[in-house]
Amino acid sequence: MMSAVNTASLIAADKAHLWHPFTQMKAWAAPDHEPLVLVEGEGALLRDSEGREYLDGNSSIWTNIHGHNHAKINAAIKAQLDRVAHVSFLGSSNAPAIALAQKLVEAVPPLSRVFYSDDGSTAIEVALKMSLQYWQLTGQPGRTKFLAFDKAYHGDTAGAASLGGVGTFTSRFAAVHFPVQHVADVAALANIEAGDLAAIIIEPLVQGAAGIRLWPAGMLKALRAWCDTHDVLLIFDEVLTGFGRTGKMFAGQHEEVFPDFLCLAKGLTGGYLPLAATLTAERVYEAFLGEYHELKTFFYGHSYCGNPLGCAAALASLQIFEEEKTLERLQPKIALLRELLTALKANPHIGEIRQCGFIAGIDLQRTPGEPYPWQDQTGARVCLAARKHGLLTRPILDTIVLMPPLCTSADQLRAAVSALHLAVTDCCG
Repeated sequence: MMSAVNTASLIAADKAHLWHPFTQMKAWAAPDHEPLVLVEGEGALLRDSEGREYLDGNSSIWTNIHGHNHAKINAAIKAQLDRVAHVSFLGSSNAPAIALAQKLVEAVPPLSRVFYSDDGSTAIEVALKMSLQYWQLTGQPGRTKFLAFDKAYHGDTAGAASLGGVGTFTSRFAAVHFPVQHVADVAALANIEAGDLAAIIIEPLVQGAAGIRLWPAGMLKALRAWCDTHDVLLIFDEVLTGFGRTGKMFAGQHEEVFPDFLCLAKGLTGGYLPLAATLTAERVYEAFLGEYHELKTFFYGHSYCGNPLGCAAALASLQIFEEEKTLERLQPKIALLRELLTALKANPHIGEIRQCGFIAGIDLQRTPGEPYPWQDQTGARVCLAARKHGLLTRPILDTIVLMPPLCTSADQLRAAVSALHLAVTDCCG
């Protein structure tokens, strides 16, 4: 454990040199702000440089699946590290990447090909560029537009950000976006001209950055039917929902609907290392086959595609799902979370609560039906107060996200919801 002196030194260096994501650095670097320096983790718990423990209530920004410091994932990474840490995926392959691809396509039978990248945004970029090139190669180059949903969030690289429906993240760069049209729901597709569409993208079951907004049952089936009727490619962004978060391995399995592209990241490695995968169907892959001079090749990639350490971690994570019966053991905890959240509604400053599996969004309200002014940063203040009660999480404006690792125990769940109640009471009265 680091000493208080070291903590102060680290914080000073952080404020002097770092630029944090989604952070107003003037407030961060203010003399009275004390950033959290996290140094250790075990299971669902994290420990800071002062020795204080917290439940990881947002799975380290929605990534951690089986808990921190899991012996099996640690061992898999160490074993691979003793062999080789990284090799090029351009012109060579490696055993962990091959084995992981086999496991992924077994989990989603209609999809047969895996393209690796680095993170959620790049997984989306791959799907977008593949879909555009697919239509060019199949004689329909006029299909250049994408369809996304209001309040969507698909990442921050240029193409992925184009799809976003939250102006805070996208409006400054709209002049350089891909051509995208946004709709509110499936019913709005009745008014859409499909002839120029390359693909439709959706966060299945739940929109994350929109504030944990849930889609109605049957939407995925209706969307798949519309795409089939109009011959439009369907992209599922399961960067958030994949790997058990919704109670099944993938969100699309709740309605037995499969896309043409499945984008995975975050929990793919159990939350250990940056790795993403874009799965697609054989018909898409086959359109890119040809002689070199035909220039059908998909000229896209990243230096760390198929990184052996990341793939080894991902393989270990998938093995844990099987060996520890993770999804089976998760079901009673999903039910307990629902029960605890229902009780939390008694707090007058808690508005709507939305739950999808082990994902929850908890709205704050000044009075019933009346939100706090967004400028007050009430959600951020509540999350800061929750630290004093042993819970670490982040808000989306005034929606508190509770999305702990799947290994979280029943007692830890109770403590997390209790901490939220206390933090809301501390901040809101």
